[in-house]
Amino acid sequence: MKLTPRLLALLTLPPLLWAGNAVVGRAMVGQVPPMTLNLLRWSLATLILLPLGWRALRPWSRIAQRWPYLMAVGLCGVGLYNALQYLALVTSTPLNVTLVASSMPVWMLAVGALFFQERPRPQQLLGAVLGLGGVCVVIARGSWHTLQTVQFVPGDFYILLAVIGWAFYSWLLARPPAHMRGNDRPRAEEGWDWAGVLLVQTLFGLVAAGCFSAGEQWAGAAPIRWSLPVAGALLYVSLGASIAAYRCWGLGVAEGGPALAAFFSNLTPLFTGLLSASLLGEAPQPFHAGAFALIVGGIALSMWRPRAQNVPG
Repeated sequence: MKLTPRLLALLTLPPLLWAGNAVVGRAMVGQVPPMTLNLLRWSLATLILLPLGWRALRPWSRIAQRWPYLMAVGLCGVGLYNALQYLALVTSTPLNVTLVASSMPVWMLAVGALFFQERPRPQQLLGAVLGLGGVCVVIARGSWHTLQTVQFVPGDFYILLAVIGWAFYSWLLARPPAHMRGNDRPRAEEGWDWAGVLLVQTLFGLVAAGCFSAGEQWAGAAPIRWSLPVAGALLYVSLGASIAAYRCWGLGVAEGGPALAAFFSNLTPLFTGLLSASLLGEAPQPFHAGAFALIVGGIALSMWRPRAQNVPG
């Protein structure tokens, strides 16, 4: 696969936008409650997607027949992951959050083995160990003594839950039920193109996002402190980190394949560290570099396949 300038741009822009999303989520702490931020993000994204993907909603019976699957995908992908990510940013830094999220392949292997009968290869297991080592370095803040007496901040748990939820989301997309495969799957010419599919997922995800936000308000969350920066942040996370990033990532994966895309996804912590240092004054620490190396090394090892050797006959 040749890495063209177009493909390079398609796979680099989403990690940059997602890094910005983590930094914005941290900056909004005290300005917008995290669950409400997620609800507003996807509500605005829905309004933007409606003119592009509205045909996917007709006829509604086509969606009603598939609602359990669509609800599960919307819950894991829109309602759960982003809400927990914003909640994690209340007590953890953007760099910590994105580094832990980079361990996604580890949880993909675990969910695939436990729930989808996908047996991992030995090098994938070894790669998973390295990836988990990187997560431990982040949680221990680079100190063996801290690891022995570690006291988790709530954000560490929330982002781990978010990553596991996203692993389920990814497997649900990869192993859909029969009514979402083959000839039974709704077609792009029927409105189920990228915008239509994302719109349908978002609508179901909004149900969960609304429930989480209502629970947050019932628990006594502070009101939104409206300002021009808050409005700009909402526009960014809905248009940039949601629609633009998802669209570019889908095109990049289609052109370059998931294996190549996996390497680019790990640019997110790098971009997050740079943005956090310049915008929030949260400079990366040496242990962040070690965690990044372990996680990327684990992913590279898990994707490595030995070349078949020609045996003379």
